[in-house]
Amino acid sequence: MDYLLLPVFSFFVGIIVGLTGIGGASLITPMLIFIFQVPPSIAVSSDVVAATLMKVVGSVKHWQQQTLDIEVVKWLAFGSVPGSLFGVGILHYIKHTGEYNLDSILLRLLGVTILLITLLALIQLLLLTFFPKFSLPELPKIDLNTNLGRFFTMLLGAILGCLVGLTSVSSGSMFALVLIAFFRLDARKLVGTDISQAAILLFFTSLGHLSLGTVNWNLVLPIWLGSVPGVLLGAKICQIAPQRPLRFIIYAILMMVSWKLVYQA
Repeated sequence: MDYLLLPVFSFFVGIIVGLTGIGGASLITPMLIFIFQVPPSIAVSSDVVAATLMKVVGSVKHWQQQTLDIEVVKWLAFGSVPGSLFGVGILHYIKHTGEYNLDSILLRLLGVTILLITLLALIQLLLLTFFPKFSLPELPKIDLNTNLGRFFTMLLGAILGCLVGLTSVSSGSMFALVLIAFFRLDARKLVGTDISQAAILLFFTSLGHLSLGTVNWNLVLPIWLGSVPGVLLGAKICQIAPQRPLRFIIYAILMMVSWKLVYQA
């Protein structure tokens, strides 16, 4: 593959992420698989490691600004970290038994996960666009001062963490939905809390994927080189760009990508 093109593509993906908030893994992993012909197991592992740096840098910034909820981050991490390691453990088992085709399984998992996330986000966007006065019944708010609230927080973290460990997708988008639905965080703390929990989750998930031996640093470094400045530029453009038309376009692309992933598996 032409590694010189990877920073260029990653730069444009970074712009989309900074511009729309759509998760980078949903775009970068399929890009590696379809455009650069990277085996799915290597694409997933390399993307996890590449995404970690951006999340850590962002979380440090939000820590300094105090724009995060430390308690929510802590209790989600208590569930998501072991959940993600369990997901990586499943990949270890599949790889070492040799009974199943790991790349084929990952293709289908990626496709289904991206499809689910995109459908949820698209439904939310359609409701906001065409039915602005429509309000869904609110889910019960989780109280972290109770043992039951902490248990449910860790359970949610474990389930989503396992998905991240398996596919690299949803470290931000699915957790953001949980933060909105169950914790009622305001916009200022939502982003910081989401990025901070993702940084912790991806750090440990990266260690798990490094132990798999499927991380290709020739992919990770160019992705860093392109995506970091792309995200910064996208965040600047975000102030003037129309968000909803852009999101509709990106969601349509993700729907096609997810279908191709499932079909190709």
